[in-house]
Amino acid sequence: MAARAEQSALPLVGFLHQGSAGANDKVVGAFLRGLQGAGYEDQRNVQFEFRWADGHYDRLGSLAADLVRLRPAVIAAALLPAAEAAKSATATIPVVFVSGSDPIETGLVASLSRPTSNVTGVSLFSVPLISKRLELLHELVPGGTAVAVLVNPSNPNARSNELAIENAAGVIGLKLAFMGAAAEREFADVFANIAQQRLGAAIVSADGLFASRREQLVALAARHSIATMYFQREFVDAGGLISYGANSPTMYQQAGSYVGRILKGALPSDLPVMQPIKLELVINLKTAKALGLEIPPTLLARADEVIE
Repeated sequence: MAARAEQSALPLVGFLHQGSAGANDKVVGAFLRGLQGAGYEDQRNVQFEFRWADGHYDRLGSLAADLVRLRPAVIAAALLPAAEAAKSATATIPVVFVSGSDPIETGLVASLSRPTSNVTGVSLFSVPLISKRLELLHELVPGGTAVAVLVNPSNPNARSNELAIENAAGVIGLKLAFMGAAAEREFADVFANIAQQRLGAAIVSADGLFASRREQLVALAARHSIATMYFQREFVDAGGLISYGANSPTMYQQAGSYVGRILKGALPSDLPVMQPIKLELVINLKTAKALGLEIPPTLLARADEVIE
């Protein structure tokens, strides 16, 4: 009884994620390291409640409400749909988000330097980078005239992804073919459609469901010989061709650090939204060889890591 009483007295941190637990062990570990750096360790002086939507974004509202009923000291929310659900569920409990979208454009905060509500966090800026990913992919596959773009229509960032890449494609002179997939069962048909249209190149837009199913997406791209650009290096580690974006574990660790600071008394309005200070370009040479691609020397020289 004494042990249970001591545990119930520990501050509670809620963790809401739109993806699945097994596919996000790495970022959860980074998040916990951020808390440890702030002096908090699970079951010693803090406890956690995890909620996973497993790619079903329509569940996030009820999962966020469930966490709010537990009266946590802080809610950590990843990614944009989860962050929006947490913000809608409470105006008083501090929320620390990790989001790939522009947090001002999506309405999570009114200011990056000084959030004015109960919400702050870390922005990966994955969505604004989709135009740069298109440029890099075109440099890698210069002969292509059209590129497939995989988006999740149930994600609030879908339209932002489309607008950003449409502008970049117009400048380069590329045609785009948008392919929607809101569930894992739709992936195979999407890649078969890309191959049937002989597009040859594709971009996977930033989305939690896609990140949680990266092995399947990488395998489909390989099966259909499609040169594919991703938003996280974890795809390239799994055998994907190329990625460009922030280091996700680093950003989750920073989010954990913010949760620790709030547990010590900081207000979300005192914590500016963190942005990535470095973006990584990662290329898998083995995959490029399997696709019959020769990486331009200028692109290799700019890569932060080359997987051989």
